[in-house]
Amino acid sequence: MRSAGFRRTRTRRACAATLVTALALTALASCGTSSSAGGDDGGDSGSGSSDPAAPLDPKAKVTLSIDCMPPAAKAAELREWNEDIKTFNAKYPNVTINGKSTPGQCLEPPRFTAMLKGKSQPDVFYAYFTDLQQVLDNDGAEDISAYVTEKSVPALKDIQPQVIDVARKDGKLYALPTSNYTMGLMINRKLFTQAGLDPNTPPATWEEVRTAAQKIAKLGNGIAGFGEYSAGNNGGWHFAATQYGLGGDMVDASGTKAAFNDEKGKQVLQQLHDMRWQDDSMGKTQLLKWGDLQKQISTDKLGMFLAAPDDIAYMVQQLGAKYENFGLGPIPGAQGTLFGGNNYMIKKGSSPDKIKAAVAWLNFKNLSPGTGQFDWARTKADKLPVGLPQPNFFTGESKTKDDAARVANATMPVENFKAFMDNPVQGKAEPPKAQEIYKILDVAMSAVLTNKDADIDKLLGTAEQQVNQVLANG
Repeated sequence: MRSAGFRRTRTRRACAATLVTALALTALASCGTSSSAGGDDGGDSGSGSSDPAAPLDPKAKVTLSIDCMPPAAKAAELREWNEDIKTFNAKYPNVTINGKSTPGQCLEPPRFTAMLKGKSQPDVFYAYFTDLQQVLDNDGAEDISAYVTEKSVPALKDIQPQVIDVARKDGKLYALPTSNYTMGLMINRKLFTQAGLDPNTPPATWEEVRTAAQKIAKLGNGIAGFGEYSAGNNGGWHFAATQYGLGGDMVDASGTKAAFNDEKGKQVLQQLHDMRWQDDSMGKTQLLKWGDLQKQISTDKLGMFLAAPDDIAYMVQQLGAKYENFGLGPIPGAQGTLFGGNNYMIKKGSSPDKIKAAVAWLNFKNLSPGTGQFDWARTKADKLPVGLPQPNFFTGESKTKDDAARVANATMPVENFKAFMDNPVQGKAEPPKAQEIYKILDVAMSAVLTNKDADIDKLLGTAEQQVNQVLANG
């Protein structure tokens, strides 16, 4: 769903479900109330070379409008944004960065769609991994394939293939990433310890989750061992994540037929039904959506739930929890996991100089270990969170460098995420028509959690028919 990210990717997931989304440490943390910096929007001088492989001419005057600039309310983030502009301008003095903030959620689906249809997107605009087709359908983004090389983006070779490939269509590249996430198992370390469980070894299978949930629920005082969403499209989103963890799929290889009405899909629903009704380890309150489980685990009323790492920052910054109370392990089953993220695209019709300037800015701000968002020493000095395992889309030398700096400047116990980091799970993208599919599967998720006599075969059969219709209309 976020995406986002909240998802759609993880960050769009909450927007699409009209949820409360104060998601820190993802790119939504840079979206806020209306404010702006820099000069007025404008064109460029056109004095540079039209050869995509040629570097940006330092004399070329370019103005870039870029959205999701931090609002004034996020003083530290806004200060870093302005510092980065100053540093960038030391190398490119003739590039003017005109930052744009957006009231409320910077990427609410209706606003994003209206922006594309009205061709009113900034020169460099923020999108989710799942937005590529919508952007292309509206002829909204430039093909930047020829502009993105290891000269313009030195860390290009170290970006995880799945992260960069989601920005490709028919062999053409349309975006550069700014963050990513994969789903794992969030645990409350305090409750694990109280229940006699090892918080350094989160459950790795659903059988282990079920056993741990029963032990945690026996603590009493209204504590649930495991929690799950079943409303606001979030239930369907987590169905997909669990299905991936078991090695299943949501749609077939062609993307035109549902693929979840199988033994793995039945297992997803059956194990939730049994935990809810046989074990009584999921609590009485159901029909939960994003934000509900975070509140429960932050107040020591929940032992585990599926989540992305940035939930931790949200729970600490917005709900008053403590970093040391949380741990993270890979998604149970570990045969795959739902992944998503966010990127920036460049508006269709931009001049070669504007594209080159945009790529140079995105490389500096989002894609270079040690600078921009990966300047962890500065992040720590500004009293912002450091140490979460994501965004972390690098491999090779870039990953080694970034990991060392992240750990050296950590403001939280990074060892609590060791199980997640040491056991990476291959990510799988969200299905086409994700939000519509998730809405349909909310029905099945809510049914098994609220109706002891729910007919799982019938629920999946009905969902399959409805999803096939959605895909046929797509």
